[in-house]
Amino acid sequence: MRFVLSVVVGLILPLTSLTAQQPRDTLSSFTSDAEFVAYYRGVLEERERARRAADSAYRHRMEASERCRQHALDLKVATGTGGAPKTAVIGGQVLTADSMALAGVQVVISPLKMGTMSGKDGRFHLLVPAESLATPRQVKVDARIIGYLPVDRTITVSRGDSVDMSVRMCDWGGVALNAVVVTSDFVVDGAAPFGQARSDQITNTQHAGVDEGGIVKAHGNHLVILRRGRLFTVAIGSATLQSRTAVDAFGPDVNPRSTWYDELLVAGDKVVVIGYSYERGGTEVGVFNINEAGALKYVATYQLRSNDYYSSRNYASRLIGNKLIFYAPLYLWGSPDDVLAALPAARRWSRGAKDSAFKRIVPPPRIYRSPQPLLGDDITLHTVTVCDLSQKNLGCEATVIVGPSGRVFYVSPNAVYVWASSWNWRSPGADERAMLYRMPLDGSAPSALGVAGTPVDQFSFLESADGQLNVLVRSEAYGDAMWLPEIARGDVALLRIPIKAFANGEDRVPWWRYRRLPAPRDSSRYEFHNRFVGTYLLYGMGSGWGRPRGDTTTLFAIQWNGNDDDRVSRLRLAHGVDRIEAMGDDAVIVGADSSDLQFTGIHLANGPSIAQRYTLPGASQGELRSHGFFYRMDSADVGVLGLPVSGAGRPGYRHLIDGSAGVLFLRNSAQRFSPLGVLGTTARAGNDHCRASCVDWYGNARPIFLRGRIFALLGYELVEGTIDGTGITELQRISFAPVEQTVAR
Repeated sequence: MRFVLSVVVGLILPLTSLTAQQPRDTLSSFTSDAEFVAYYRGVLEERERARRAADSAYRHRMEASERCRQHALDLKVATGTGGAPKTAVIGGQVLTADSMALAGVQVVISPLKMGTMSGKDGRFHLLVPAESLATPRQVKVDARIIGYLPVDRTITVSRGDSVDMSVRMCDWGGVALNAVVVTSDFVVDGAAPFGQARSDQITNTQHAGVDEGGIVKAHGNHLVILRRGRLFTVAIGSATLQSRTAVDAFGPDVNPRSTWYDELLVAGDKVVVIGYSYERGGTEVGVFNINEAGALKYVATYQLRSNDYYSSRNYASRLIGNKLIFYAPLYLWGSPDDVLAALPAARRWSRGAKDSAFKRIVPPPRIYRSPQPLLGDDITLHTVTVCDLSQKNLGCEATVIVGPSGRVFYVSPNAVYVWASSWNWRSPGADERAMLYRMPLDGSAPSALGVAGTPVDQFSFLESADGQLNVLVRSEAYGDAMWLPEIARGDVALLRIPIKAFANGEDRVPWWRYRRLPAPRDSSRYEFHNRFVGTYLLYGMGSGWGRPRGDTTTLFAIQWNGNDDDRVSRLRLAHGVDRIEAMGDDAVIVGADSSDLQFTGIHLANGPSIAQRYTLPGASQGELRSHGFFYRMDSADVGVLGLPVSGAGRPGYRHLIDGSAGVLFLRNSAQRFSPLGVLGTTARAGNDHCRASCVDWYGNARPIFLRGRIFALLGYELVEGTIDGTGITELQRISFAPVEQTVAR
């Protein structure tokens, strides 16, 4: 599927509502089950009609395109005259199928790594140095522009040759998209204070006050740790670390086979474990009580009807106070006669008991119809479920929006945002039916806006204190489901929209709300990362799950609350952009080259600049998840950061297999890094008789700063250190592993 940031001008009208001062209409809901079933039946019938029409149009386009491609490239080559080595000239003109000059076409000559763009008259030319043509060689000519089929042809070029090309571009679907994006002139001041941790918050969260499901949480004088299908508690209140409890992360009557227990949250004296069962087909919520002594007692398991929520970057659960919040998709594949049985439901799991039947948790008035035609190949119930942990029995209520399946979701302190995009790549303008839904956490009705492009992950969003929603989008992104953030490509733009502009979904965001930004061109990097830090948006490319590269890359920075005249800062780094994190009002960029782990501090006041660098020789990141990092801010420009590390040149995916060698701690003082040292592991893996979740998808190592103390969680080990002068010294360590697990080195 290919999304385009630019839009067909005729489809977009100015929206006066985008500056409205009063809330407008919300999405419309259903009054009865019968109305919902009739709506779904109508959607299926309309989709079938649209499918037939689209297939017919697609065949006609393919036939026309093939006829066009047969005459796409005419060549005239004048052979070199010999003598002294001469530069070769490759040039020509790009035309449409009806012989009109086509400007803005990218023409690339590979493997010479040369490129240019056609001018207003469609003409272009490239000069190939003689030294690149020591012998006649074959080169590939590649011409591309949004809205047209690509043209490529391999030709042979020698020194002194003059190649005159007539390139004919074949229109894809008959619609050429305008790629001009103009910046909004809306200027505000102020930014949302986010990313500051509470004294008892030990998870690197996107927003303060919005806790995210993780692998370690604090409860009183204990740490609660989730690993490989088990829950552990470790007492940290006395002078000596003590292992207290180890229990299964599931109930005694639950078969953990084909179930992944991924996320842990603590609310009061309740410990909640979030998992997904492929055998039972749904999200599982295990509830345990914890007392002051750190003892865990299983209470119950609840199951929520859902499809797989897993994301390689995002987390499924959030906790605000006692409110447990989930986003999960439910894909509708069945007939209208069965659709009611697919609606969100919950049950208390008890094998063979009467109360184990699913009970719906969404009435018709909380099911909202799609504001746009659903003509894609899939229909999804985008479901936000809120469960009250203060109740004796887990009380859950859901809100549902019917829409296309491609999704990225983001949770602010006020709302859940879901960006839904169509997967029907054959349908012209499919991305133009993308919708951004806003589902308030106060229980009020959701609202929507039509959008274009797709965010990469949850870090592409920021709901700011000035009443705006800021979103970075790419033209070829696919949502935050499993592995999809890692393949985002295409153009980049920043959308900035007033939250009060959200309405009933009939309006689309106008093109001038998208501020076009430069796209990264670091060819050896493939994984895109972005983050809002203070008043800046930062983004760049890294190696991600692959093997670290030894070359440089560019970090882009722009003020998200700036004006049209603000320039994008480009900072050249000696490593990839694999992690972007806030360090107070500044940022740190983490990435590995082929041998070392690199940290680059970015000072953001008075314009972005590289303020400091630190290199850890012979190392790479030990964790890729956002929770792997934590920064303790001691004052405005002083703090300590921690990050799990591993051996040199290790591909990112190896953290699922090898674990981390230690946790590195760096002091940041007045924009200067100083190494404090590494708290390392002293145990190697043995047989822990794992029964569930036997791959650490969410990692197993964390830096922990709690009540003035410093810990490193490393698999089944917890290590405490203390900063003494210029270094960190180990005070004590404990293994809480099953006996068979720990083997001394």
